[in-house]
Amino acid sequence: MSAFVIADTHWGHVKSLSFLKPDGERLRPFDSVEEMDECMVDNWNRVVKKCDTVYHLGDVVIPRKSLSTLERLNGRKILIRGNHDQGPLKDFSKHFEDVRGAFFHPGDSTMRGGLIMTHVPVHPSCLSGHYLGNIHGHIHSHLIQGAGGLPDPRYFNACVEHHNFTPVSFDTIKEYFKNNRYNE
Repeated sequence: MSAFVIADTHWGHVKSLSFLKPDGERLRPFDSVEEMDECMVDNWNRVVKKCDTVYHLGDVVIPRKSLSTLERLNGRKILIRGNHDQGPLKDFSKHFEDVRGAFFHPGDSTMRGGLIMTHVPVHPSCLSGHYLGNIHGHIHSHLIQGAGGLPDPRYFNACVEHHNFTPVSFDTIKEYFKNNRYNE
């Protein structure tokens, strides 16, 4: 049994195909929303088994009728609601075992401080003394900047655009935080 994280799938969101990266390149390299959706379903089911858990860090679908896509996905699903996950809880609880605003993972004996999972990245002051890092979505192709304009290692962007439109193994994320210590 494994755990995975993913964010900002935006299943069914036609307009997401017109979004651009800062360099002008298309954010999502698909010719149609159907191609995008099928790619993400295939990638999900390729890595996630029926007994695995997936934490979806928000912005699941646009429009909500695309929630039916979730019926095709392997694993137990837990939603950390995003800014586009509007509507009645009952619409989401049909597809997710649990729906939350944030989730704290306490870490293990090799990782002090634990991790907080949110849709929108938390402010850096919220991490100090509380969490080793923040697994988040929301900012798509961008990264949280730290000292000297370099990516801040306290943040892991789980947006699909950073991970080939595929859920990321929680083991990979834990390894990222173990290898990218910040001011220890």
